[in-house]
Amino acid sequence: MNNFFRVNHNSSKSKARLGEIKTDHGVINTPAFLATATKGTIKTLTPQQVKEIGIQGACVNTYHLVTHPGADVIEKAGGIQKYSRLNIFTMSDSGGFQVFSLARDKTRQSNFYHTRVSPLRGPLESEKITSTSSLPTKKADVRGEEEPFVIKISEDGVKFRSIFDGTIIEFTPEKSMEFQKKIGADINIAFDECTYYPATHGYAEKAMKRTHEWLKRCINYNKSEIRNPKSETNSKRFENSNLKNSKIVSSFDIRASNLNRYLYGVIQGGTFEDLRKKSAEFVVSQDTPGVAIGGVSVGESKKEMRDQVRWVSDYLPSDRPVHLLGVGQIDDIIDLVKYGVDTFDCVEPTRLARMGTIYQIGKARYGAQVSSFSVQIEITKSLYKNNFEKVDVDCECYVCQNFTKSYLHHLFKQREILSYTLATFHNLWVMEKLFEGIRKAIGKDLI
Repeated sequence: MNNFFRVNHNSSKSKARLGEIKTDHGVINTPAFLATATKGTIKTLTPQQVKEIGIQGACVNTYHLVTHPGADVIEKAGGIQKYSRLNIFTMSDSGGFQVFSLARDKTRQSNFYHTRVSPLRGPLESEKITSTSSLPTKKADVRGEEEPFVIKISEDGVKFRSIFDGTIIEFTPEKSMEFQKKIGADINIAFDECTYYPATHGYAEKAMKRTHEWLKRCINYNKSEIRNPKSETNSKRFENSNLKNSKIVSSFDIRASNLNRYLYGVIQGGTFEDLRKKSAEFVVSQDTPGVAIGGVSVGESKKEMRDQVRWVSDYLPSDRPVHLLGVGQIDDIIDLVKYGVDTFDCVEPTRLARMGTIYQIGKARYGAQVSSFSVQIEITKSLYKNNFEKVDVDCECYVCQNFTKSYLHHLFKQREILSYTLATFHNLWVMEKLFEGIRKAIGKDLI
């Protein structure tokens, strides 16, 4: 048994399981939800509020952090946890999704002006960019984040122009690993090509093969870093680690991307069963500490998305954690843990909160009834103006114990910043309670 992941219970009803992932920032109980902290913050929440909710982990994005403030800045600060004060388990996405989301739209015209868009308040103003090169108008990808302007995609990697200052940035497997090492998250995702939807079988196969080659390069980069640590940061971490004086270092520890950080390979293959199975077989065989399923929830139907997970379920490792990238709708989570998925990340609970969509907990949402866990309301609708009930009568979070639907409706209508904080706090609280219920149900072999 390794010291990174442990399975505590396998359900007799499905492939669902209870486990623990142990990192430098604590132990998280799985299945678990990783809140979105794309730019190093869970939007609208302070680290103290994150702690009060009980959020176990967060997912940051390498592309966004490289474009601003820069990986070097974060490294100088001591890593993303110290920089952000989010002292919880963190995963860094490779940046592959954002980088390749424009592969289908490389001919988009550039201009010298773009609209600055607030994640809270919407469009702010038109701002002239001082640059020798023109920049594209900001455009959101399917996950709600700004897309980069791709200049060139090759077998080696991708070059793109920063949406902030026009700087040309190159992402290769080695560069992605270097950036992620500097960011310092507990788990790093291997650089991959996220196949767009709908893609042909031929393109999906090429992207899959490229992803496999890049995974091998990510692994080789990490091995070279461990054997020949070059940076001062690496040396200090080794001096302070419990590995320095150990006589025997397990093969599992050697697979860590930088002593106490771990690499996940990514399964791709688009919406094609043969490619998904082939990719799963290859990625699992590479023996990375964890495995991620990527290229899902990118515009395909729910059935197609669930099929992609089901197809690979028999290939997933029994002794390593499995992460599903970009999936977080409640009905999807409940169905997909059955296939052995341990962790999820998604912008939906926080993004919906900022739009005024509030999750609601029902009374009979645990155990056998976990499948009907939550509904949602649109708090900006006029019917809530004179509704003085708690935001959610069945919820015990700070928001629901102190505020009414009417008050939250008022805050949203007046576009008060507090509305986004309260809604985000509540939605993530509901997600944590959802996963508590899922873990209880798995423990009783109900899922």
